[in-house]
Amino acid sequence: MSDCFWRPISVDCVDPVCFPDVAVYLKRGGNYVLYKDKERGFTQDDLRRLETTFTEFLYVRSSDMEEINSYMEKNLADILASTNVSGAAKGRILYQTSVNHVINLFESPEMAANLERCRKLIRHMIEYVANEPHALEPLQSIAAHNFYIFAHSVQVAALNLLVHEKLFQISPDEMTDVGIGSLLHDFGMIFISDQILEKPDALSEVEYYKVKEHAQKGYEYLKQTGLFSDVALTIVRHHHERHDGNGYPTGIKGSVIPRSAQLSAICDVYSALTTDRPFRKASTSGEALRIMREEAKSGFFNYELFDKFEDLIVTLKGVSNQERDQLLASRPTSGRVEIILRSPDVRYLIPS
Repeated sequence: MSDCFWRPISVDCVDPVCFPDVAVYLKRGGNYVLYKDKERGFTQDDLRRLETTFTEFLYVRSSDMEEINSYMEKNLADILASTNVSGAAKGRILYQTSVNHVINLFESPEMAANLERCRKLIRHMIEYVANEPHALEPLQSIAAHNFYIFAHSVQVAALNLLVHEKLFQISPDEMTDVGIGSLLHDFGMIFISDQILEKPDALSEVEYYKVKEHAQKGYEYLKQTGLFSDVALTIVRHHHERHDGNGYPTGIKGSVIPRSAQLSAICDVYSALTTDRPFRKASTSGEALRIMREEAKSGFFNYELFDKFEDLIVTLKGVSNQERDQLLASRPTSGRVEIILRSPDVRYLIPS
């Protein structure tokens, strides 16, 4: 994964009292303009000025990100506990910190061994999605200002945690492992060349084959560390399996695919469809759900789990009234599963 020279930082993340002494830039017409040099500290006047001009993101050099990451992770718990910070701002800070963590892992894979750092972020995310009524909304601006693969990893983690929190009664440790596996589900992309990952048009058959290797390679790399649970590793390995058995890397199907991996597949596709990509514009939530429902009918997803996922998105994420009416009208009126599973999924060990 190639290093990018500039990194976005949500203005919400800036505390004038303790923000690091690094140069900060504004993006103007595709150019990066110095806002303050490292010798001048941030002030409350700076923040008021940025608010007046509706500036949402600042930029720093990638070489300063280690210092920025340390600052953000050190102060994250206090920020999330503060009554003076809005729920939306907390979400932007949490998600930006998580994106920065994913970037760090992709650029320095050996950092995956620092599992406690990842675990702390996921525990913050679990608490946030459980208590914030609009937990997914702050993701939109973060996703729009960060490279796709990094923001996508955070989106999938937040979605999967939200679904598990609303639908299942599982232990805090298992929930944490679900979040870790979701955040790292595309970790194997570190083995794919930038030329393929950044290609704006259709992949060749050979290129697509190489991309498909990411699930198994990510699983093997993380497994050899001896640090990650079977829950997390299962998500990394099996998030591209299909309910009808036509997925990869192992081609397992139906109930043999652990529930957490099945839900990761649903969250993965939804995130991909609702995010801008170089080769297509993002679908609306309603459009994405309609596409996915057809895929579920054809065997791509577990239809019962997708049904529950759709319920949550329509209810919690907030689609337009018109989209909601269209979605409800297109859904089957009989045969829907109304029972919510409330037991832990113990099928994490899949035969090789």
